[in-house]
Amino acid sequence: MAVQPPPADRRTVIENAAIATVDAHGTEYARGHVVVLGNRIEAVGDGPAPTRPDGAARRIDAEGHLLTPGLVNTHHHFYQWITRGLAQDDVLFDWLVALYPSWARIDDRLVHTAALGSAAALLRSGCTTAADHHYVFPRGGGDLLGAEIEAVRELGLRFTASRGSMDRGRSDGGLPPDHAVEEPDAILAASEEAVDRHHDPSPGSMLRIALAPCSPFSVSTRLMRESAELARRKGVRLHTHGSETAEEAAYCRKQFGMGPTDYFESVGWLGEDVWMAHCVHLDDSDIAKFAATGTGVAHCPSSNARLAAGTARVPDMLAAGVPVGLGVDGTASNESGELGTELRNALLVNRLHGGPKALTTRQALRLGTMGGARVLGRQDEIGSIEAGKLADLALWKVDGLMHSSVADPVAALVLGALPPLAALLVNGNTVVEDGRLTTADEERIARSCALAAKELADRAG
Repeated sequence: MAVQPPPADRRTVIENAAIATVDAHGTEYARGHVVVLGNRIEAVGDGPAPTRPDGAARRIDAEGHLLTPGLVNTHHHFYQWITRGLAQDDVLFDWLVALYPSWARIDDRLVHTAALGSAAALLRSGCTTAADHHYVFPRGGGDLLGAEIEAVRELGLRFTASRGSMDRGRSDGGLPPDHAVEEPDAILAASEEAVDRHHDPSPGSMLRIALAPCSPFSVSTRLMRESAELARRKGVRLHTHGSETAEEAAYCRKQFGMGPTDYFESVGWLGEDVWMAHCVHLDDSDIAKFAATGTGVAHCPSSNARLAAGTARVPDMLAAGVPVGLGVDGTASNESGELGTELRNALLVNRLHGGPKALTTRQALRLGTMGGARVLGRQDEIGSIEAGKLADLALWKVDGLMHSSVADPVAALVLGALPPLAALLVNGNTVVEDGRLTTADEERIARSCALAAKELADRAG
């Protein structure tokens, strides 16, 4: 059952919190307040909240806590929750070859279970909005996209479901088994049906659809081009993997006579309605094209490190004006499944390659909030704590053993261990409290995921 929006007249007041608004000016309050009315932020400011004769349904004394915007995850593969811990020492192409035999045997029941695990992990790590890229549709697998959408609705996560696709199996020189890919006409028809059935473009929407052919090495040029045309006709965004590895760049040069960015440009895949995952291997010309067209990037530092793909040039992208957000990526290449820990990992990885000033703690927090909102085209509704925006908020406890000696609460969040999550509000609803989901039984999800992982492993032999 879907989590229902709160009553429009319900008021929640959070007081005495350190607040990092992540607004355009980087406004912060050492001891401030936020008032939530229904599913939107009514007020934010310094000091105690204004007293109101009608009171509030709930008042939270947030002494010793940091309040931030909810985190925004711009790239994931929810179904991978039940294939974690496999192919532990492989680069991308070998890792894919090792895992496709399992993924090619998923069905809608297993996808629903895996999506519950992935969404639960995200919520518990402070994530309020997530974009998932589901691109494996084995024949006879059922309604896989609908299965993950239903799982997310049950938990109350704001969601962009990317209807992915692959039409180049092994017999066409691709990596996935032939029975795990689809015909282009069937993909385009299913993509349009997904938009018509699920996409909600209204203000405050909890569900959006994007079209997302998987990658240049698993998708035909025809499908790339016609997916872009379809998405623009239907008014939805476009997503894919881009420039993830050196091998991908070499493949594009051999196959198309150009690098990945030039190839994407040739098929209509640069623009403000496009974002790409990874973008590790961009040169100066590529970055300039992303900046000029407003093409977004989902930076996935942990997954990039896990697969030894390299380090994306995030400081250079930001300096050029490229929209950049953070992504967990699939949990078969980032087993934690948490977005909160990506704040720290993004900072550390980029400093390792760019020096101590490559990324600041505030920039890392912005990547995970407003940066992600911009990448998903929702910067006017989420990503910062401002009056009128949606009430997607994360309240972190920073006065405990692991954080109390850090005077700067943002540094405690970004540089330290991920703080306990005292409360997470999505659309004005409290979906996590004292580090636990309020919308589902975590133990039941854990048991179901363990059984699903074993079942899929048995299917794959």
